[in-house]
Amino acid sequence: MTPRRESPDKRRRIAAVAALAAALAIPAEGLRHYAYRDPPGILTVCYGSTTDVQAGRRYSLAECRQRLDADMLAAVETVERCAPGLPEPVHAAFADSVYNIGPKIACDTRNSTAARMLQAGDLAGACDQLLRWNKATVGGVLVELPGLTKRRHAARELCIKGVR
Repeated sequence: MTPRRESPDKRRRIAAVAALAAALAIPAEGLRHYAYRDPPGILTVCYGSTTDVQAGRRYSLAECRQRLDADMLAAVETVERCAPGLPEPVHAAFADSVYNIGPKIACDTRNSTAARMLQAGDLAGACDQLLRWNKATVGGVLVELPGLTKRRHAARELCIKGVR
């Protein structure tokens, strides 16, 4: 069986969404060449990558860019599978959130109001729900993190542009 090829338009759209999402992620995550534990304790490196991170290893700028590109593309594709055909700004805002916290926000309609709203076509409501995802478990306690609050506000602002 031959793999299905994506149209040039779809490839351009995916690339545009990934670039918008990366523009949210880069300033929010910053760049760290050595692995560190984020506030919830997850081993993280580069621009917030948590995929196969090796403690004590130095990652080059090129490796960090490759990680960002691969991880963000996976997040963009996840959102496309769960909520196909979203406007680019909405897609990018949710892709950044999936990159940062995982697919639950966009895909888990049982546990995410945002995912249910995306499925129902209530994009403005889904954009507003982004603001609720600003907490993490730190030391066993769910706490609001100022960096996540700032990031979710930036994502919501981008997201709502796709609704207007």
